[in-house]
Amino acid sequence: MLSPSNLIETPVVLGFGGVSVDLLATVASFPNPDDKIRSTSMKVQGGGNAGNALTCAARLGLNARLISKVANDVQGRGVLEELRADGVDVSFFVVSEEGNSPFTYVIVDNQTKTRTCIHTPGSPRMTPDDLTTSTVSSALNGVQLAYFDVRLHETALVVAHEANKRGIPILIDAERLREGLDEFLNLSDYVMCSAKLPQAWTKAPTVSSALVSMLLRLPKVKFVIVTLGADGCIMLERSITVPADDATIEEMDVDNLLKLLKQKLDCGQTAPTCVSSGITRLQAKGVGSVCGRLFLGTAEKIPEPELVDTTGAGDAFIGAILYAICTNRPPEQMLPFAAQVAAISCRALGARTGLPRLSDPRLTPFLG
Repeated sequence: MLSPSNLIETPVVLGFGGVSVDLLATVASFPNPDDKIRSTSMKVQGGGNAGNALTCAARLGLNARLISKVANDVQGRGVLEELRADGVDVSFFVVSEEGNSPFTYVIVDNQTKTRTCIHTPGSPRMTPDDLTTSTVSSALNGVQLAYFDVRLHETALVVAHEANKRGIPILIDAERLREGLDEFLNLSDYVMCSAKLPQAWTKAPTVSSALVSMLLRLPKVKFVIVTLGADGCIMLERSITVPADDATIEEMDVDNLLKLLKQKLDCGQTAPTCVSSGITRLQAKGVGSVCGRLFLGTAEKIPEPELVDTTGAGDAFIGAILYAICTNRPPEQMLPFAAQVAAISCRALGARTGLPRLSDPRLTPFLG
């Protein structure tokens, strides 16, 4: 986490990654091939992982900057206008005079409470030549945390390497295996993963053993969080205060420890909560061991009538994690807070409509 001296001024977070225009249509149920159906509601809104996460961070009070690329078309101008309205600094955006801005069709299924995304990338593609050395330097000036969604990787890695040289902590959104991911992982201090990514990247037999493998293979990483949707999240935090060879530290199989943590959860509680182990030498069969703490976080049990759209819930979670890191929140507070922010966002159509501000009374119990 960041030192208390960084809390004097509003923390600055820089994001780099995808933005788009989301064309959202709600339907009673997803159509079969060759069907013709009507939508029950429709909304046009800014989207993209980085755009959503930085909007969330800005609404929570961080000084948010974002680097991405759009075209000078109706969609691109709309993306910039919406981000500015939420307090996101878009002065480092690249705006092309030709081509098209990215956009995504999002079909929200009211029956299954799922969403299907059909994305059209922007053109021309962002390249390292789009950013001058002075632009990168200015964008990183005063930044306390950098976030990357691993898109536009060739250009993003230029910024990530410069952030690393300056000692700026890096958080990445490892959503799936994609080009540039390995290099990003090795530069990262904090890693957010989708449910399938840890095992896909490590080939470990279980999620928890995959987290151990990730910390062993990525010595710079302080913690890894895997988000599990309605099932909450799992976090493995590396212990940096206890020597790895300390014989007094209890050793335990990480899969068995996760089972014990699940038994500690109060199944009747609807609000997000978190249980954790003490500092333990976590053993994963065939992988190795790492000294750290294992956390199990729950998601809010949202009443079905209140659940509108899960689009961008993961981005909201990450935006809240960015806030928690910048304000030195301990994991026991960070995980329930992020889960609550994500749950609030699911109560409105689109990734950004329901994103709360820090003054939202629904967040008060999670701020300590």
